[in-house]
Amino acid sequence: MSEDRGLPRPTELAKTIGFEITEFSEGSCVVECTIREDHLNMGGVAHGGIHATLLDSAMGGTLVSTLAKKEWCATAQIDISYLNAVGAGTHLIATGEVIRRGRSLAHMEGQLTADDGTLVATAKGIWAIWVVRTSPKRE
Repeated sequence: MSEDRGLPRPTELAKTIGFEITEFSEGSCVVECTIREDHLNMGGVAHGGIHATLLDSAMGGTLVSTLAKKEWCATAQIDISYLNAVGAGTHLIATGEVIRRGRSLAHMEGQLTADDGTLVATAKGIWAIWVVRTSPKRE
């Protein structure tokens, strides 16, 4: 990314789930969310889909922060390891890291931690990268 764009505008998905991007700079994206009652599964703990969404958003955001204006990306594959369950009221912090980036693929890793330092989940994934003909909305 050739210039600092500041924090991206929240998507409708982010608004619905209640997560926010709290850091967005070259090579870094931090996504945070406090688990609500409506995030819980029938077992009374946060649904794994919340974890997956936070990790996907943090890893994808980290990659986006490094892309040229003419490039865009999308998740091609993601593998999540669920390590610890969390309940309502727990504040989660997701981070991403570019492990290796080529012309058309990037290998990413992510961590999801609770605000008390507990490692909740980890992820590895591959993102496809391409040159866009018309620029998507990237504010």
